[in-house]
Amino acid sequence: MNTSAPRSLSEQDLKAALSGKRVLILGGLGFLGSSLAVRLHRLGAKLTLVDAMIEEYGGNPFNVAELGEACAVNYCDIRDRTAIEWLVRGQDYVFHSAAQVCHLKSLCDPFPDIDINITGTAVLMEALRKHNPRAKVIKLGSRGQYGPVLKLPATEENLCQPKGIYEISLLAAEHIIGSYQRNHGIPCVLARLTNIYGPRAQMRHNKFGVANWFIRLALEGKSIPVYGDGRIMRDFLYIDDCVDALLYLSIVPEAEGQTFNVGHSRPSSFLELAEVITSMTNTAWEFTPFSAERKTQEPGDFFSDITKIHSVTGWSPVTELREGVARTLDFYREHLPKYL
Repeated sequence: MNTSAPRSLSEQDLKAALSGKRVLILGGLGFLGSSLAVRLHRLGAKLTLVDAMIEEYGGNPFNVAELGEACAVNYCDIRDRTAIEWLVRGQDYVFHSAAQVCHLKSLCDPFPDIDINITGTAVLMEALRKHNPRAKVIKLGSRGQYGPVLKLPATEENLCQPKGIYEISLLAAEHIIGSYQRNHGIPCVLARLTNIYGPRAQMRHNKFGVANWFIRLALEGKSIPVYGDGRIMRDFLYIDDCVDALLYLSIVPEAEGQTFNVGHSRPSSFLELAEVITSMTNTAWEFTPFSAERKTQEPGDFFSDITKIHSVTGWSPVTELREGVARTLDFYREHLPKYL
């Protein structure tokens, strides 16, 4: 791998690389998928969005309402072989963000993780093998795939020892994609995302997306629950920075076949997050004991080393926590009813 830093990429570089390209986004009406869609539309890409609209997963047509008829939306499931085989044809890029996304759900029912995250990924890759092996796949994974980490910040070389079926299924999906690259030459990039927050995320429940859930509580004048002593660390990453990282990874040739952490260089505690939100909303927070299921799944401190993505693409996050929270609050003050 070439680890010499390339020149700093710009919006013009992205537009030159992606304008006119055909892009398929799986999970395209969810938080990450729709944020990618809005940005790619501005860059001139030709978009097809796929979403199964599974209840509680965050798919929301309002997320792409501003695009109007500029993108095609297909309401189907990634496990639908016939549909996926048709949809991958002619695509230049496939952003794969379709997944069972609640790490708590697998504690009582492991099969959606296995069925959607593993089988669904196999359906996608087999469709590409048959009908479009030149398309580049960018897989959106999770920092949870590492499990508890003894040495922080976590690098891509850390041993992955995920605790739950959810995280195991995402790691298995990565291995499936890697296998199709090695055996069939399908180009891919694997991204492991940290705690992403910002506009367009679901706010109906607290099963995933803790930062956005805290923001909903504050906007409703409710106290924010800070679990344990609040000192657990995460690298909260604003959605616009995450989208930048994924787009850079998609166009830089040296990223192909590699795994990258996508996180923030400065971690924050949950207590700091709560204090930032409450300071902007004149609300309060309170210490709260972990529930049994949350305590079982909690891996402890996690923040990622982003040296590798910076060395390959030049990317670094530019949005600090306070600025990102302020932007998120502004968005939901205007649009909160669309997310309840």
